[in-house]
Amino acid sequence: MKLDKILLATTNKGKLKEFKHLLKDAEIQILSLQDMPQKIEVVEDRPTFLENAIKKAKEYALFYKVPVIAEDAGLEIDALGGFPGVYSARFFSLKEFGGEEPVQDSTDRANILKVLRLMEGEKNRTARFVSNIVLYIPEEEGFWTEGYLYGEITQSPLGEGGFGYDPIFRPIDSEKTLAQLSPEEKNRISHRGQAVRKLIKVIKQLKNE
Repeated sequence: MKLDKILLATTNKGKLKEFKHLLKDAEIQILSLQDMPQKIEVVEDRPTFLENAIKKAKEYALFYKVPVIAEDAGLEIDALGGFPGVYSARFFSLKEFGGEEPVQDSTDRANILKVLRLMEGEKNRTARFVSNIVLYIPEEEGFWTEGYLYGEITQSPLGEGGFGYDPIFRPIDSEKTLAQLSPEEKNRISHRGQAVRKLIKVIKQLKNE
């Protein structure tokens, strides 16, 4: 199958950077939404990570007529009943759970502050990152992979690297948060790294067909 370029359906600069680094072994041209002449917005309104990823992949692929990789990922905290979950990117604005958190520096910072506020005094701090990735080839077929990273929520932000909730997430058997790890260290163990490595195998198999 001719699979020489793929559109990565994200506007998140941190996620785009990680994906491009992780996909360097796929030997394929990676396009971003910024590269596309026309702009559309796909609303993530499905109840699960996988359903959101499928929706994004299909709608972007059918509009742009190119293969698309779409991911929905987020943080699930046991003490918060699985929240932020699919609301991870906009948790700060979710009135229905914990009220709104004012945005001062960035939405990432507001999300972190809201989690720490809701987790204040909580002893059970176990959590996991989830990544569901979908590759959709227009009018042909679709594939999906998943990855999980288990750990705990710290008492305060630590580290300057990464993005999102990385400064407050410490993986199991690690003394550092994801934000304290180098990009290489993070990609080696992260939920996204796991899912992308599985996806690369799918891409290489398709290219050999």
